[in-house]
Amino acid sequence: MRVLVTGAGSGLGRALATRWSATGARVLVSDVDPAAAGAVAEELGQTSRALDVTSGADWESAVDWCRSTWDGLDVLVNNAGVGAGGRFERIAVEDWDWIWEVNLKGVVRGCRAFVPLFKEQGAGHVVNVASLAGLMNLPAMASYNVTKAGVISLSETLRLELEPYGVHTTVVCPGYFRTNLGERTRTPDPAVAKVMDKLMASSKVTAADVAGQVVDAVRDRRFLVLTHPAARRSIRLKRWLPKVVDREVRAYWARLRSTVEREDR
Repeated sequence: MRVLVTGAGSGLGRALATRWSATGARVLVSDVDPAAAGAVAEELGQTSRALDVTSGADWESAVDWCRSTWDGLDVLVNNAGVGAGGRFERIAVEDWDWIWEVNLKGVVRGCRAFVPLFKEQGAGHVVNVASLAGLMNLPAMASYNVTKAGVISLSETLRLELEPYGVHTTVVCPGYFRTNLGERTRTPDPAVAKVMDKLMASSKVTAADVAGQVVDAVRDRRFLVLTHPAARRSIRLKRWLPKVVDREVRAYWARLRSTVEREDR
């Protein structure tokens, strides 16, 4: 199996590259930081490549490399992403542009680059890493929620559009787990970042756990991956008992709102 993982220099991307490598797959470890990608690739005995997901030229070059070196690709993992949070009216338009380019358009660019190759092959699998945030839409996370909801919508569209060509799609919606996402988070409200960091630190689900679920989902050609038991509960409640979810979210926002507004004083 031939697998390309973006954002594989750290966090979930690294865990995904590690898990696929352990299965005997050939993995192209790509990251905007070539040194980080190189270190992971060296550790795994794999190949690395600098890939900025906001660059169309980088994506074209990656496709050319896969064609010439591997004679194709089996799995594209659009994992690279950044974090953001804060009260809606305080999020600068420039920060919307930034997260939009990475989290959503980065995935769009990756799919646009490799879908033609997959259709030519009559086989391939697109894995898009979204987030539970794109399904739950919690307050003070507007820009992040919107980009991840967009990734989910794109994935649902591609699932049936590409299926007749032998191309499969998986969308991954993790809850909080410990990664270095906080280091690349932009927010005008420091209290929001602190809450996010606390939730990540307290999670019992690890990046390796998530990676294992993703690899299994590709093997089983499963579309939706909800990585956390609590996430699966929340989605069921939102569908069948939405008022219960609304009550829980209102209580969460009341606590967080009190904290961020106290910082304004």
